Formats: sequence, structure tokens, C-alpha cells
Amino acid sequence: MASLVQLSADQLELQERARRFVDEVLIPHEVAAERAGGRLPADVVNTITKAAIEASLNGGRHGVEHGGQGWSTLDYVVVHEQLGRNTNGLWWWIPDAYNVLSAGTPDQIERYLVPALRGDAWLSYAVTEEHAGSDPSGIRTTARADGDDWVIDGEKWFVTSGDVAAAHIVVALAEGHGPTLFIVDSDAPGVEAVDDPPFTHTFPHGHPTVRFTGVRVGSSAILGGLGEADALQQAWFMEERLGIAVHCVAAMGRLLEEALAWASTREQGGGRILDHQGVSFPLADSAADAAAARLLVYEVAALADSGADRKIVHAKASLAKLFASEAAYRCADRVVQVFGGRGYVRTYAAERFLRELRVDRIWEGTSEIQRLIVTRSLERRGVRAVIA
Repeated sequence: MASLVQLSADQLELQERARRFVDEVLIPHEVAAERAGGRLPADVVNTITKAAIEASLNGGRHGVEHGGQGWSTLDYVVVHEQLGRNTNGLWWWIPDAYNVLSAGTPDQIERYLVPALRGDAWLSYAVTEEHAGSDPSGIRTTARADGDDWVIDGEKWFVTSGDVAAAHIVVALAEGHGPTLFIVDSDAPGVEAVDDPPFTHTFPHGHPTVRFTGVRVGSSAILGGLGEADALQQAWFMEERLGIAVHCVAAMGRLLEEALAWASTREQGGGRILDHQGVSFPLADSAADAAAARLLVYEVAALADSGADRKIVHAKASLAKLFASEAAYRCADRVVQVFGGRGYVRTYAAERFLRELRVDRIWEGTSEIQRLIVTRSLERRGVRAVIA
């Protein structure tokens, strides 16, 4: 296992560059973002975006030829272990795009991917529906063939960045072909946001409900081929779940740093609160969780880069998300308790992490779904293949 966390000189430099970006560019704006409901002034956003591009942190996994960085999975983990130390999702202002766009046609890449990696446009991914959350087989959005065009009807929930997106990547049941990805411009006739629900966290973008009513698109809107949505989304889910897991590892690291700094100087009853087992033992438990989660995340990244069996990598990514997200929430709860009354104040990172980490047990597949994936993999692949 030790070899899995030994980084090259280039990766160590990348790690330090990302850490410096978080410390110097993102963290100073956290409290202002919290007080403003997640939204920052345009000049601050532009400063963050420009700094991210100058630090070569934009478009991480995408090809250099498209304006990305061409990172390996391990590079991606190294960077996001730093980005996850930030609250309020301010790292969202780093230009990037969903990995499925790499399957786009040259025209789609030029129209949507390249501008996104430059920071000139945002894209959303519209998957979830009112009756199709953890079970994508419940999707009812349809794409009906009409000559050379397709007519899309349906309603998508929790469309992250849907309030600012130039275009939506929509999962629809294409007539005669099954689940298919379509790129739909947000200003196309028939596209409308019908609800913008407030969420527990205060992030830069919203997660609106977007309705598609008789939206007509050409065959040029099909992303990756008819009926190919499931295959494309497997790679997307793996990356997203690994990203959530490593963000949770990062959050635990910062939570422990802040808790230790506070508990080692805060005195009650004539001594440091760190010297009381009621404070020190929960922090030790969280340190064990963080260390275990980190090793698991780095193992998944190394396996993905090695070309290991895709199904094993998928199972281990689910295992990493499950363990890290559950552990991070326990850690946040413990650290809030260490801070006492201050832990309940939103200008303290512990309070913000407690709210923000909660969704990591839900989105991109709930903890219950991850447990199902892991259990089925244990049965089909064998215990050794999943846990070794």
C-alpha cells in the first residue's frame, strides 16, 4: 500500500501548486461567500478563474489539445485532495467540464468543451427526475424521432449548475435506442427552469428543476451515439464518486487541523480541552478514518491508471465513496462538538463542513446504492478482488 501514495516529483509540485491556490485564492473568500448565500461578486469570480488558469488547474482530466491538462487519475486525486479543503464549493469556479464531453464530435468539442475549459461557459448534467434518483431505470424523459430531428420531453431535478449553464447534457430515452445523451442549448425553445429550490449548502451554482417541452434538436446534438448513455455514464460515475471520496478525505484533513489548533489552546477547568479524552479520542478516531479513506482513494486511482478490470475499479470507487463520505460526516460532527458553541456558527469551517458533507452521502449514488454495488461485486467478483 505504501507505494500507492508515493508521488513523483511532478505530482508533488502539482500538489503544492493546488494547495497554494486553495490557501491563497479560495479560502480567503469562504466567509464572504457564506454571508452572500454562496454568490460572489463578478470581479472576485473572475480573479478566481484567472488564477486557476494561470496555475494550470483548469480542465484537469481533459486533453491538452482541448485546453485541459491531460491528468492521470492519480494527478486528479492529488489536486482534488487539496480542492476539497475549501468550503462553499469555491473550487467550482475552476473551469472544467464533465468527462462525457470527451466522447463528443469535433463540432461538439469546439462548441461546448473548449469554451468550458477556458471559463467562457458552464454546462450542466441533467439526469435525475422526480421518480428516478438512485434508480436511473426510472427515467421517463423521452426523445422522439421526427424526421432528421429529435423532440425531447421531460423534467429533470437537481440539475447542478442548471441556473448558469449555456447547455444541458440531457439523459433521455431515445425512441428505438434507449438511454442517450443529448446536448441541449439552455436557450432552446421549450427549455425552462420551473423551480430553484434552496439547499442546505451555500454553493456558487444552484440545482434547479429544468423542464423540456417539445424541445427540437438535430442529430448533431447526440453525444457519444444513440443508446450509449449507460456506458458513458459508468465512467462519469466512477470519476464523480472518486472525486467525492477524495474531497471527503480533504475535508477531514482540514477539520482535524482546525480542531487540533483549537483544542490545544482552548482551556477549560484549568487545562487544555485536548487533554480530555472526551475531546482527544474522537479526534483520534477521525484521524484513523481519514488515513484509511485516503489509502483507499489512492488505491482506486492507481488501479484506474494501471488499466485494471473496469468493473473492479468501479466497485472500489463505490467502496471509497461509501467509506469516505460516511467517515467525513462523523468527523465533522465530532469537530463541531470540539468547538462547542463556535462550532454552530456559520463563519467557522466546521459548521460549514457539517452541512456541506451531508450531501456526499446522497449525490452520485446514495450510500445505500454504494452498498448494493459493493455487495453485488463481492458476490460476482469475489471478496479478494474487491478488498485486496
